[in-house]
Amino acid sequence: MGYTWYMKLNAAERLFMGALLVIAFGIVLHTPVTVWLSTMYPDSALLIKSWKEILMGVALLLFVLEVGKRKLFGEFFGDKIIQLLLVYAGIHFILMVIIPNNIQAVGAGLLIDLRYLLFFTLVYGAAKLLPNFRIIFLKTIFAGAAVVLGFALLQMFVLPRDILATLGYDSHTIEPYLTVDDNEEYIRINSTLRGPNPLGAYAVVIFALVIAAATKFGRRLKNDQHLIVGIAVAIATLMLAVSYSRSALIGLIIALIIMISVLIKPELRKRAVVIFSAVVLSIAAVLLVARTNPVISNIFWHDDPNGGAKIDSNKGHADSLASGTLRMARQPIGGGIGSTGSASLLTKKPFIIENQYLYIAHEVGWIGLGLFVWLFVEIMRRLWQRRRGALSLGVFASGCALAVIGLLLPVWVDDTVSIIWWGLAGLVIGGAYNARSNN
Repeated sequence: MGYTWYMKLNAAERLFMGALLVIAFGIVLHTPVTVWLSTMYPDSALLIKSWKEILMGVALLLFVLEVGKRKLFGEFFGDKIIQLLLVYAGIHFILMVIIPNNIQAVGAGLLIDLRYLLFFTLVYGAAKLLPNFRIIFLKTIFAGAAVVLGFALLQMFVLPRDILATLGYDSHTIEPYLTVDDNEEYIRINSTLRGPNPLGAYAVVIFALVIAAATKFGRRLKNDQHLIVGIAVAIATLMLAVSYSRSALIGLIIALIIMISVLIKPELRKRAVVIFSAVVLSIAAVLLVARTNPVISNIFWHDDPNGGAKIDSNKGHADSLASGTLRMARQPIGGGIGSTGSASLLTKKPFIIENQYLYIAHEVGWIGLGLFVWLFVEIMRRLWQRRRGALSLGVFASGCALAVIGLLLPVWVDDTVSIIWWGLAGLVIGGAYNARSNN
């Protein structure tokens, strides 16, 4: 059926779909590839790193042409989500004029701030225009997940810890691995992502999708499929554990609570949530009381009692939150596009914020932050309406988890995590199936 359907597409539709699939699969591999190519061809580093944005630009042109040919502009632009997204993007372009900045920093800032929203729009559109696109996009996402999980497994048990250094990873690009509080006994792996924290966040998304699907379709799965699901969950859990990402652990707990609340029978729901919450609180109490234990101190508190790093990561988070909040209060229209994060490294006043919401406020001010929150809430509302579907539930639960992770990290700044999750959200919301579907 897939090949027959594909052959019925015109050339523009094939190119449009192909560009999105290349991005969806390539995004989980691009970090090691772009680091290696950038070290080999430093003069072309910017072009190499922009491969996905270039493909999105091509896909956008094809999408606009296809929507115009089908005369669907009214339906497309009539969606509140698209309207909010366009207004949010428009604020970025207005602020480019009001608060001029280094042109390179502005360009980088625009790409970081808007690329995942553009990908959401394109996948949303593809799901509307090409109903069968949904299944092949999901297969692509899970194929990419298999690569990330597989390489993480190799990093944990087979490969040297600094294997990525052979591809050009170093202190000037991306560290090949990190440690907890400078303790070499606790290695934090990257897999194919940009670091342990993005890896942990990505693992939460995959975990939520697999658990939601396995729970919904458990009775339909064959023995070998049960085995595959079990292996995937085990590896994702292990991957999250060795990332030592506390924010991802919190996110996982939130995702599990949400899925338990939705999936369990109504008469058992309250009891299950109470029991699960009691277990979580008990574990938290143990971790607090036993925080001087060397293992617990390193793994959960990132605080080595025998020494540790010169810079306390906990203090770093607190200082970043304080300075970011102060700047937000003093800058109602923000600091301008490219004034925050990695883009700001191209300016004379680099400023790093370890909070997604303060990050947005610093880029586009209070109004921009309000619009983004409104957009995200509207997307989550649509996902919640479709929670009977396994995909919808997995994306909703992981979205709640990532929203909380964003309080501790600029989670949408990471291109892999943001493009994968927002692409999946676009697939659900744009899909040609109703909210009562169980698929």
